[in-house]
Amino acid sequence: MSVQDQFLNVIDRDEAERRFQAALNLQPLTSENVPLAGALGRVLAEHIRSPVDVPSFDRSNVDGYAVRAADTFGGSEQQPRRLPLLSNSIAAGNAPRGDLVAGSGMSIATGGMLPRGADAVIMVEHTDVSAGELFVRRAVVPGANITFSGTDIAAGELVLHAGETLTSRETGLLAAIGVAEVPCVCRPRVAILSTGDEIIAPGQPMRPGLVYDSNARIIADAVRELGGQPIELGIVGDEAGELRAKLKQAIANCDMVLFSGGTSKGAGDLSYRVVSELKDPGIVAHGVALKPGKPICLAVTHSKPVVVLPGFPTSAIFTFHEFVAPAIRRLAGLPTHHRDPLPAKLAVKVNSEVGRTEYLLVSLIENETGRLIAWPMGKGSGSVTTFSKADGFITIGRHEEIIEAGTDVDVTLLGRSLEPADLVVIGSHCIGLDLLLAEMHRRGWRTKMLTVGSTAGLEAAKRGQCDVAGIHLLDLATGKYNEPFITPELQLIFGYGRMQGIVFRPGDSRFAGKSAEEAIAAAKKDPECLMINRNAGSGTRILIDRLLAGAIPSGYAVQPRNHSAVAAAVAQHRADWGVCIESVARQSGLGFLPLTEEHYDFAVPKTRLNRTAVQDFIELLREENVRAQLTAIGLLTAKA
Repeated sequence: MSVQDQFLNVIDRDEAERRFQAALNLQPLTSENVPLAGALGRVLAEHIRSPVDVPSFDRSNVDGYAVRAADTFGGSEQQPRRLPLLSNSIAAGNAPRGDLVAGSGMSIATGGMLPRGADAVIMVEHTDVSAGELFVRRAVVPGANITFSGTDIAAGELVLHAGETLTSRETGLLAAIGVAEVPCVCRPRVAILSTGDEIIAPGQPMRPGLVYDSNARIIADAVRELGGQPIELGIVGDEAGELRAKLKQAIANCDMVLFSGGTSKGAGDLSYRVVSELKDPGIVAHGVALKPGKPICLAVTHSKPVVVLPGFPTSAIFTFHEFVAPAIRRLAGLPTHHRDPLPAKLAVKVNSEVGRTEYLLVSLIENETGRLIAWPMGKGSGSVTTFSKADGFITIGRHEEIIEAGTDVDVTLLGRSLEPADLVVIGSHCIGLDLLLAEMHRRGWRTKMLTVGSTAGLEAAKRGQCDVAGIHLLDLATGKYNEPFITPELQLIFGYGRMQGIVFRPGDSRFAGKSAEEAIAAAKKDPECLMINRNAGSGTRILIDRLLAGAIPSGYAVQPRNHSAVAAAVAQHRADWGVCIESVARQSGLGFLPLTEEHYDFAVPKTRLNRTAVQDFIELLREENVRAQLTAIGLLTAKA
């Protein structure tokens, strides 16, 4: 076997699903009786018919007096009907002590059982009592203020259907008909196993080269959401014997087995090799023409699913929902989940790879006309946050290579509904903006932030696709920040200052003790001095290119999207220098050579300026305690 095998049998997504489901037994699992107190969220295995009438007796709806309606006819405020009041009153929970004779009344409480002979209840407010007589000041008709036996639910009536998921409404109904144990579909037991020497559990100390196991958590909780019972078997390193033993244990004790990682065909990827030993039928698909998730491995043994999900978080959870979730729902007795797409327009041009179906995760925002705009979430399959922050996805066919901006697209929601944000911010990321949006959340506003860089944020504001754009753009001609870029349809809201500078590891003699200009001049001439750049379109990239004046130092092509990534690259010796803001440099324990104070401001479409959330955001910027918080994290709030 070669060091790096290739996927020689990549198949279409629909064909992979067909093969997978054809080899499975997807009938709901057997049933079990569950105590009512533990039935919330479970799936009914059988239809439920009421064993009793609800209510089980004719009862009073009010505090008052049981009477025969005919005895009240003609009663009024001026001439009340007078009826002898019987002494045996009826309290809730007690059977009447005697019948109601014609021409009399009997005291009855709300919920009390109607006595024989009565056919109505008159409210206490419409009566008076004196010397053992009841004075009826308003007539009632037969049936007044009474709920008759079986009016709500009749004995034998079908009240719940098999396959329904029990919420608090259904459990309350079951309690009302006296059901103490509920026949529920057994929850599918889903074994979850993370693989790889680089994987560590949350809570363990982080070291370079290691990754916290987020897949196991999100997959386990997704299994719970789908009605399954996750069986977490922990992390197994790249050791085939231990992996084989865990797989055998999982198949014996569970209804489904999920691996996370080890599905590619590299020398250290063992999961698919161990799974390839399964028979009846074994692997039915390994390599599917889709993005993300091409390496997924689908196997079945004795009708039980065994799936090796890709290790990258977005790929793992996306392929889980595409292939695994439908199988769990079927085993749990749940109906197939149909998701109706929402129409939207694509915000920016998208390039795709011909030959495989691509599922492009997007965030949805509303433009000024209320039309949905789909912004691609471009962090890649290795991102932990992409799936969690996306609203849905669009499907790009395997024969499509380019989708132009403004194209009509259908967006399939990841959740059951779309909750629009009160404030949409698009543009450059900043720790100060994080603080501001956190405060907006604390005050009850829903916010959405798309980090696309200053230039793209400014263009989105011009198109009316956001409420606020965070920008720090330097105009090379004037040396001014932001103001030269504001067009008539925009309003500039002044924010705060940030000190930009050169970051380096403390003690590096190539930078320590020098000015920023001297350090850059020396770095440009030293091929061994690696820089870390910033993404095109960002305000920092404009500053960097101005400083370099056409020079292309080593590392120039590496272009992360935020200041923290620059600081991390330098701190971890993947680069020797870069440009970021002072607050991030200090937080990372790096040396810092000041370059210039830049202005981080906010462009607001004038058509959105009067929105309440926008006005609150602007007022927030002016509050003294908020300015103090910004100053405390190293930002410059005394901005001209």
